[in-house]
Amino acid sequence: MLALLGVHLAGMGVFLAVPVLATAIAAEAGIPAALAGIHTGLVYGGALVSGPLAGAFIHRYGGIRVLQAGLTFCGLALAVSVLAHPVALAVSAFACGVGHGPVTPAGSHLLAQRTPANRRSLIFSLKQCGVPAGSMLVAAVTPVIAAAFGWRAGILAVSALLVTAAVVLQPLRKPLDAERDRAARLGNLRSIWTAALGSLAILRHLPLLRRLTMMSALYGVSQFCFSSFFVVFQVEALGVPLTEAGFRLALAQGAGVAGRVCWGIAADRAGARPVLVGLGLATAASGLALLLAGPAWPGVLVTLAGMAMGATAIGWNGVFLAETARLAPHGKVGATTAAAGFVFGACMLVGPPAFSALVQASGGYGLGFGLCAATALLGAGLMLGGRAVAKP
Repeated sequence: MLALLGVHLAGMGVFLAVPVLATAIAAEAGIPAALAGIHTGLVYGGALVSGPLAGAFIHRYGGIRVLQAGLTFCGLALAVSVLAHPVALAVSAFACGVGHGPVTPAGSHLLAQRTPANRRSLIFSLKQCGVPAGSMLVAAVTPVIAAAFGWRAGILAVSALLVTAAVVLQPLRKPLDAERDRAARLGNLRSIWTAALGSLAILRHLPLLRRLTMMSALYGVSQFCFSSFFVVFQVEALGVPLTEAGFRLALAQGAGVAGRVCWGIAADRAGARPVLVGLGLATAASGLALLLAGPAWPGVLVTLAGMAMGATAIGWNGVFLAETARLAPHGKVGATTAAAGFVFGACMLVGPPAFSALVQASGGYGLGFGLCAATALLGAGLMLGGRAVAKP
């Protein structure tokens, strides 16, 4: 679990390094900083290519080797963004997504087999704490590095972290990949994709899992729009210095770390469904607070609104992944997680770019945070409309 925590910590650099430094990068590249949402959408576009293939590669090479390959590829792809050309930024984002796509399915595959049922939500939430912890690290450190050495140094530091994380996993390869099938044949790309997309049938045959997956996609829009735009919003709309705005995002991500642990404990005791509904409603309220925020607001109120958003919009993932693992057919946790990730990624192709479009069209960030509130409410409504199901 500690290894997977580190994997997710490093992996968040793929999503946030460029958005956090967007104002500096945009000034050199000659593009609006509000296009940070396009970057997030391209990352998820790349994940859609590789994520559904994760099951086949995990079966053949093992979860640890898949994680190592993905992290290394991400580190190299992120480094391409230092070219500061719009095309290079787009290629870098898409390639980062290709590398990151198999990370969550591989992690769930490794952890599900070793987690006691009565602690599943807590353990998965602890593992997923690497996401906000990594976001907190990127948000706090990269602006400082950029201020001292330039934004390229901040990007390359995150690239180095990704490659280092891949190397550190090597001692775990032999014990944790022992169940891999070395004789398995991957076949051609078309056959792999056909088999991978067949895993979407799992969602078709399990209505509660399908509802849960759609909820995750809607909550994900709120999560990644907030993470991608909170710094840019403060710098452009509120006049906050980049380093201070990054620190506030780090505090919000820190609240996400605490939230994931608390919500995991709560879900193990009260069940996943009421916790997920409550998080959706609280995310909507936090999004409305940011919608109303303006230059006249005291900095402490903006910080608290961000932390509330962090604790809720970022805090749900571990509970979701644990419930997905619980409901998945026996032996298909990785494939089920990959199928859910495919739906999630498809919605991320639309959500953050829609936020960018709303900013460009309105000249402000209010409508964008309104989108965060609306998607959170829709997700909570989906869970309210379902009913708890016990798995034998």
